[in-house]
Amino acid sequence: MELKGKKIGFCFTGSFCTFKNTITQLKEIVKLGGDVLPIMSFNSYNLDSKFGDAQDFINEIEEITGKKVIHTIQEAEPIGPKKLTDIMVIAPCSGNTIAKLANGITDTPVLMAAKSHLRNSNPLVIAVSTNDGLSGSAQNIGKLLNRNNYYFVPFRQDNPLTKPRSLVFDPSYIIKTIQTALDKEQIQPILL
Repeated sequence: MELKGKKIGFCFTGSFCTFKNTITQLKEIVKLGGDVLPIMSFNSYNLDSKFGDAQDFINEIEEITGKKVIHTIQEAEPIGPKKLTDIMVIAPCSGNTIAKLANGITDTPVLMAAKSHLRNSNPLVIAVSTNDGLSGSAQNIGKLLNRNNYYFVPFRQDNPLTKPRSLVFDPSYIIKTIQTALDKEQIQPILL
């Protein structure tokens, strides 16, 4: 499935270490003709980290997409009713966001965007990035794997020696996952 003309919500949550590689894929999506609506969680929009300043990320994302970042719950709520997205991606999707998705909690712009988007039964792509993916977050990942309209970017252990429970998505699979999810199929294999 081509991305040209597809309305793609692209959400960032607080796994800052993945931003650089994720933004590289965002550029490719736009080059392929995707019409990207950028959305950021409160933390990703407001917090500086050792991986970069929030305002620098915001500026780069807005320059790439040509749109202002949605960063409030009020801005995100109309996404579903106005049918602003054909598909939505949460990359990175932190353990916190995964837990809230799995348990129906809507207290950030990204979670409201996802909830609003899902009301139209459109695909939601999850790019797992969490230090407790093989412990505390495992049950929540499992819940989402069993839900309709959820699709996962293939992931692997982050660093089995120093972070044995950490999972991280492979950014090189974001576009392929979007393409297959638009056809209502999960890219395989999920585990790399």
